[in-house]
Amino acid sequence: MPVVMVHGAGHTGTCYLATPDRRPGWAPRFAAAGRDVFVPDWPGHGRSPSGPDFSRLGTRDVATSLLALIEEIGPAVLLVHSASGPMAWWMAERRPDLVRAVVGIAPGPPANLLRDLPDDPAAIRALRDDASAGHPVYSSEDAPVWLTADFAAAYWANGPRFPHHAFENYCRSFAPESARILNERFNIGGRGLRIADPERLRERPIMIVTGDRDPRHPREVDAATASYLGAEFVWLPDRGIEGNGHMMMIEDNSDDLAAMILAWLDTVGC
Repeated sequence: MPVVMVHGAGHTGTCYLATPDRRPGWAPRFAAAGRDVFVPDWPGHGRSPSGPDFSRLGTRDVATSLLALIEEIGPAVLLVHSASGPMAWWMAERRPDLVRAVVGIAPGPPANLLRDLPDDPAAIRALRDDASAGHPVYSSEDAPVWLTADFAAAYWANGPRFPHHAFENYCRSFAPESARILNERFNIGGRGLRIADPERLRERPIMIVTGDRDPRHPREVDAATASYLGAEFVWLPDRGIEGNGHMMMIEDNSDDLAAMILAWLDTVGC
């Protein structure tokens, strides 16, 4: 079955094509295993054209565009990362005939599981170090947002398995991001993307994979997402795999993690 690999916020599909230290990424690894692989860029990211109101591009807008892609491909597996997690849950509920399985790599939960945060920059700044709120950041929706190297080093490139010698190459892969998508990811103003009925997602295989060095995805957070969706939860240390952070697809054991995901897809018949 085809696999559609969807990047997270501030990135493009480049993260699946190759690692910053120039090893083959998950897309070529999955293709070598016999899979048809599609690596789209969100609208306004990388190879995809941007509209005039990019800073107000919403999570549902991106999810709708991805559904249009899968309608052309046919039934597929969604492999999503981080901020594309809420998109996957919404897409799977909306089109269960097309989304046959979901692999969530440190995925954001549906907003059903997030507390409504105030639409107030000062209040969000006060919550920045609050792990229970997801370390939220407020973004003004009048301009796109660029990731900074300091932010990436603190939250996405902080683990021992990240190829730190190639950090500058990694930073070159960043893309400007819609401020609205970031605010929705933290459920600021209660505007995150929700699903209507988690029971509908329990009809398909879902696996959520989380590493032990991901500040925004402690075990209890992603385990709660998995429980809510009826997913299999893989806390990597339980399998003797330690040191992974948020960007698992480009870390030094990316090949081993690809093999684990491929084996799971074979096991569930997808």
